[in-house]
Amino acid sequence: MPATSQPDPGRRRRTYRLLAAAATLATTGALAAALPADAHDAHHGKPLPSRYQDVQLLSFNDLHGNLEPPSGSSGRVTELQADGTTKTIDAGGVEYLATHLREARQGNAYSITAAGGDMVGASPLISGLFHDEPTIEALNKLDLDVTSVGNHEFDEGAKELARLQNGGCHPTAGCYTDKRFKGADFPYLAANVLSEKTGKPILAPYWVWKKKDVKIGFIGVTLEDTPGVVSAEGVKGLKFKDEVETINKYAKVLQRQGVKSIVALIHEGGLPASGAYNYNCDSPGAGGGISGPIVDIAKNISPSVDALVTGHTHAAYVCTIPDPAGNPRMVTSAASFGRLYTDTTLTYDRFTGDIARTSVKSANHVVTRTVAKAPDMTELISKWNTLAAPIGNRAIGYIAADVPNTGTESPMGDLIADAQLAYGRTLDAGTDLALMNPGGVRAGLTYAAKGSEGDGVVTYAEGFTVQPFSNTVNLQDFTGAQLIQVLKEQVSGTNTSAPKILQPSANLTYTLDLTKTGADRVVTDSIRLNGAAVDPSATYRIATNSFLAGGGDGFTTLGQGTGDLVGTDDLTALEQYLTANSSATSPIAPPVANRITIVQ
Repeated sequence: MPATSQPDPGRRRRTYRLLAAAATLATTGALAAALPADAHDAHHGKPLPSRYQDVQLLSFNDLHGNLEPPSGSSGRVTELQADGTTKTIDAGGVEYLATHLREARQGNAYSITAAGGDMVGASPLISGLFHDEPTIEALNKLDLDVTSVGNHEFDEGAKELARLQNGGCHPTAGCYTDKRFKGADFPYLAANVLSEKTGKPILAPYWVWKKKDVKIGFIGVTLEDTPGVVSAEGVKGLKFKDEVETINKYAKVLQRQGVKSIVALIHEGGLPASGAYNYNCDSPGAGGGISGPIVDIAKNISPSVDALVTGHTHAAYVCTIPDPAGNPRMVTSAASFGRLYTDTTLTYDRFTGDIARTSVKSANHVVTRTVAKAPDMTELISKWNTLAAPIGNRAIGYIAADVPNTGTESPMGDLIADAQLAYGRTLDAGTDLALMNPGGVRAGLTYAAKGSEGDGVVTYAEGFTVQPFSNTVNLQDFTGAQLIQVLKEQVSGTNTSAPKILQPSANLTYTLDLTKTGADRVVTDSIRLNGAAVDPSATYRIATNSFLAGGGDGFTTLGQGTGDLVGTDDLTALEQYLTANSSATSPIAPPVANRITIVQ
């Protein structure tokens, strides 16, 4: 690790000692800091430090174990051109991310690297197959200093998260190599995630970066609604507290310790008015700037917090949102999958110990693939790919063209729903339809994928990237009235402002009228199953994954089914469907994605 990016080599292992009582600047030191930069110590003839010190904050979020360059649209960013047009740029891959971060640190003696959660979870096979140990190893090599937890850090529960932090072999899979997994060199922060038994945070709530006389505190939180987007088993025994209340609480704790410069790492985000990573949402003609949960959060977090690094929405933005005192404060997000990183300059005032907010500058930068690959990352990827190859390279099907995961109704989501309906009918011939949650579809399938398997071949590794959660396919009985209510829950309740449109099997059609509001956006009279109107009093057998069957994503009605039957995991269902319906000479065509008629 370059000297410019490692402020304290002794602090990077196992125990992260929080600054329980950090000393404030001594009177003489404060007076010295207030002197001009060219002043000299009368006794020793040494130049005194400048009052202001620029600190580089490099940040990213939502990596999701994407060690290799993500394919298709998941591996591109949109760049706004000077003439108002846009172009796409291939981006991402830790071999390139490492190079970009290392180059960015050059010449910056005060540099910190932080992340906004979801470093792991929903990961491609190279990481997910090994319970994300490869990603933790990569983040250690990236010299990540600190990260908040995200909702996906809880996919396998709090005990597994603790293992990723502290190290040790997996309790059931064992050790994957001849070396014991060491865990993260950086602290995971979970200020608003409490143990139900103790009422205390399950991991450190904050951490203080320190170099010489400069101190910056970091508070890490995930979204309060994590239980709504993670399986019940993953959050068992945990309580998730309000983001604003938690950050404000620990900001006071840090201030009492003499730490006045504070950054919040928040795994919750917003939606900018433009999808271009370099869109200026503060410009007079921005046309809406940014919306979403992070806006209200930012407006209510204490003014003592100087900057917010956010995530979760996979969007790219560098915006200022006013704090409760009405002063602008920087809020950033670097999209997802390692395609961008944010470079923020925090100007530290040695006299006050605080950040000079008017001097904060920030910008997102593309992790282009035109730079040299970092050799240590290439070696890491090669090691884990060798272990994964016997499983990952197996062909499970053939596609005639790309199956994208884009749009309100995506071809990939439809394909999965069709696969789950077909599998459900092998368990119970009376299965009527299938519904798939959009958040469970992590990628599309690319016809000309990387590797040597040949165009159109779908490998197990590619299928794993699409569906990495190991959810089971569940069958349940619902009345027609409940089915109609489920469709309305896509655009009402907790999903009112951010709809979650379920991907339907081919035999379910309806109209979604986006000119209306709330539940009325689902046109009840348009709902058809096998071409016939849904009978509110009839019983229908529905296939979903186990996450939805538990009422996840705000679909409370799906948690009220009867006659439960639990099948195999969802990836196996997809594999079986592709095997039965495609071959090298007769590949399967992408679904047309015309099951939902959208009125705008």
